Amino acid sequence: MVVNCTVINNMLERYYLSPFYAIEFCIGFPGNLLVVLGYIFCLADWQSCNIYLFNLAVSDLIFLCTLPRLSYLYANDRSENSPIACVINRYVLHVNLYSSILFMVWLSMDRFLLIKHPTRNHYLLRQRTALIVTGLSWLAVNVEVAPMIMLMVQDIQSGNQSLCKDFASLKGDIDVLGYSLGLTVTGYILPLLALCGFSCQIAYLLHVQERALQRRTTSYKRPLRVVASAAAIFLILYTPYHVMRNITIASRQARAGLCTRMYIQGMYIVTRPLAFLHSVINPVFYFFMGDKFRELLLTKLRKLVRKTGQQRQQA
Repeated sequence: MVVNCTVINNMLERYYLSPFYAIEFCIGFPGNLLVVLGYIFCLADWQSCNIYLFNLAVSDLIFLCTLPRLSYLYANDRSENSPIACVINRYVLHVNLYSSILFMVWLSMDRFLLIKHPTRNHYLLRQRTALIVTGLSWLAVNVEVAPMIMLMVQDIQSGNQSLCKDFASLKGDIDVLGYSLGLTVTGYILPLLALCGFSCQIAYLLHVQERALQRRTTSYKRPLRVVASAAAIFLILYTPYHVMRNITIASRQARAGLCTRMYIQGMYIVTRPLAFLHSVINPVFYFFMGDKFRELLLTKLRKLVRKTGQQRQQA
């Protein structure tokens, strides 16, 4: 029985994590790259919404670049042998995890303010304000992730240079469970509550507008659907990951039985690629929340296709 339960995690990493990460990269990387290039080359007039979306796409793109290496290592039952690469990988992974939901909060706030102030006269809808909020967001996420980097460095210095551990497997001077719970609250639960709050506020404003206009306008419903969808996606994808991460850490500290810890670790492994699935889904939001972005991008693509066709005919 002990032999069987100890091989569960290795099997999950090889036959579940490896193909899942490869699929996420193959689907998510082209979509996010298209968005980043589209913003750079197609969008001349940037608004606050575009700044948040661009930073979200850049964060997702950088994270997705780490997946091929992870997929290769898991497929070949190997661990990252470079301490620097290990730290960078875990840093990028967790920064993306918490920056994504934070930027989605600012996007939801932006949609709420735009409905409330259609003339964009609110100071939070200005480009300069959006740039300041973006900078502070990156700073806040890095502060949240910094203790985890310290734990990784301590673990490597303790003699585990040949083993790249996951967050839930780290040990150090910091209370890992307390830090993980604090990160769950500040990095996930509070932003999720903000997303739900903006959804309720947008729904209320749309209800007031419908009563004032005495008619239903489908275009007004789009911001509500997008924000509510974002909250639902993060709730579905992030909750199992954070629950199992904290349970995994608690089981290690409580010194539960070997097979019990292996089963819990296996469930935690299952939730990891699901949490990062948001990087594949996020490009959908760019086409629905970016003002005129979809039309500009499609126009640019049509021109490129037409130009390529003409060049082939001439050749």
